[in-house]
Amino acid sequence: GPYNSSSLFVHTHTRPCYQSLLFVMTLSMYSVALLSTLTCLSDGFSVVSGPAFHAASSSSLSAATMTRFDRLKKNYKGPKLNIDTSSIDFSYEDFSSSVESTLISFNRNDVITGSVVQYENGGALVDIGAKASAFLPLAEAGLALEASQDKAAIEDLVALDSPRQFQIISEEDENGQLLVSIRRIEYREAWERIQALQEQDDVFEATVVAVNRGGAIALVEGLRAFLPGSHLTGALPDDDLIGQTIPLKFLEVNQEANKLVVSNRRAVVEKQMKDLSRGDVVQGLVKAIKPYGAFVEVGGMSGLLHISQISYDRIDDLESVLSPGTVVKCMIIDHDKVNGRIALSTKTLEPEPGDMLKDASRVFDMAEETAKRYHERMEAERRAREEAAKDIVLGLGDGEGGDDPLADVTDSLESVLEGEQKE
Repeated sequence: GPYNSSSLFVHTHTRPCYQSLLFVMTLSMYSVALLSTLTCLSDGFSVVSGPAFHAASSSSLSAATMTRFDRLKKNYKGPKLNIDTSSIDFSYEDFSSSVESTLISFNRNDVITGSVVQYENGGALVDIGAKASAFLPLAEAGLALEASQDKAAIEDLVALDSPRQFQIISEEDENGQLLVSIRRIEYREAWERIQALQEQDDVFEATVVAVNRGGAIALVEGLRAFLPGSHLTGALPDDDLIGQTIPLKFLEVNQEANKLVVSNRRAVVEKQMKDLSRGDVVQGLVKAIKPYGAFVEVGGMSGLLHISQISYDRIDDLESVLSPGTVVKCMIIDHDKVNGRIALSTKTLEPEPGDMLKDASRVFDMAEETAKRYHERMEAERRAREEAAKDIVLGLGDGEGGDDPLADVTDSLESVLEGEQKE
């Protein structure tokens, strides 16, 4: 209602008193709070006064000392059951100790048996008999990831509920969980197989999974091996090579340096060398011209056609006879199967001496026919030499009396000593 004169007097004169009282009370509260804080600091954070600070400090200290189970129990909001445990002859401590006694101790690098029980984002959970399931990261799910250009899914790499071996690669975390790996077991087994292949020195096949500027990458027993471009036969290291399976042999195996180098040329050469022999006529491609002859590629092998084996006539300018890229037919006159080298000749294929300089195409067209005649001539000469050697041996045995030039020859000790005394 409207103020009268008396009420207005009381209101205007008592309001400053209320304001003063509120100021004094607020100042007192801040003083008490400041005193409690200083007391906490001086006593090592042990609260001796102040009910609000005492409650907050007690809760923070108790939270720091609580276990994970205690925290879960405190935050539990479900129904609580009052169970009478007086008739049970063991306590929670007894049960915990019995569980601990049945748990197996796991160490880093141990190989254990387990099975995948659940797929997770970025990996899988593995039951290994520990108090918590181990975790298998996707990157450790196997060597198959090396061959995959796209990101593989964990479901495609490991099957559920299928027992297999895992290697422990970490210590337990705060929840008792371990990290395990399949890839490291397969990596070790792959190197063992590669060492065995190297000792046998056999030809094996592998698939090309990538190419680069220096060559190609092939997958050997799940491991990436480098194939230099210079050791690639009949193909170039381009995208068309990816996915092809080619024969290979090892050039270098170094497990400590994680280095694998393979050769396609060596495998091809070894395979072809088994079918080649001296006197065979082969077709090749001139790759380079040198002052001393031409290098001819024959089925992935590099053969030397020496200038002295090109023609019976003298050659003054080799480049006028042969040039890089020319397809030629040659006869193998020697070969080194260990190093994959062959010596070639076109001189033996000339129908007439000097035909390589006059008409090389005629030499190549008649190569097989000329080689046949050459072999027949060589065989006839070989038989003639054998007959001549046989006649010489028989002639030495047909001599009579003094006609035998070896009749007076003796190697007895007495004859040697007598001869020295006469001298």
